[in-house]
Amino acid sequence: MKTIEIIGYRRANLGKNDAQKIRQEGNVPCVLYGGNEQVHFYAPVILFRDLIYTNEAHFVHLNIEGEECQAIMQEVQFHPVSEIILHVDFLRISEDRKIKMDIPTRLVGQAPGVAKGGALVRKRASLKVYAFPKDMPDHIDVDCSELDFHHSVKVGDLKFAGLEFLDPKQASIAVVEVPRAAKLAEETAAAAPAAGTTPAAGAAPAADAKKAEAPKKEEKKK
Repeated sequence: MKTIEIIGYRRANLGKNDAQKIRQEGNVPCVLYGGNEQVHFYAPVILFRDLIYTNEAHFVHLNIEGEECQAIMQEVQFHPVSEIILHVDFLRISEDRKIKMDIPTRLVGQAPGVAKGGALVRKRASLKVYAFPKDMPDHIDVDCSELDFHHSVKVGDLKFAGLEFLDPKQASIAVVEVPRAAKLAEETAAAAPAAGTTPAAGAAPAADAKKAEAPKKEEKKK
């Protein structure tokens, strides 16, 4: 997995007013967890572009005023309207301890169902993975080359050495769905044979049979 460097500076003061001032100056308030103490710092917002706005996972090399460590981004908070980065949490990592990360999925292979007019839909953009840092991939390739209509790749179908997937095994990652127009055509075709037999058409023979039986009953009475 690739590593991105974030250069940070310790915060002298904590609180909402100080955090707001940091953001106005083009920085992001951050916290580093996982050591003997929590480290509150800030870093230029421009450094987060390749870490957050990407379709791959990354490790982070933090350099906070000369103190360096390896970490992962654990959580990021955005403004609900402007989408400005409000806060980022990091977790310190070490090579001898397993970690949990959300790893993006990437669909690969030509699905037969797509060639027939279906649509390949990605149900999960990322998967939660538990592994040692050395085994963590920057993305997970999901093979869709055998997917036909209504077929899917589930979490339980994935087999990668050293990786444990924490999402439910029955959860779908990708599925080939039938387009709406094709569904309507199938429903119309299925309903056509049934439409050929109506209650009126079936009632006529029954009525004729009753008429034929009536004279026989009268003969018996005589």
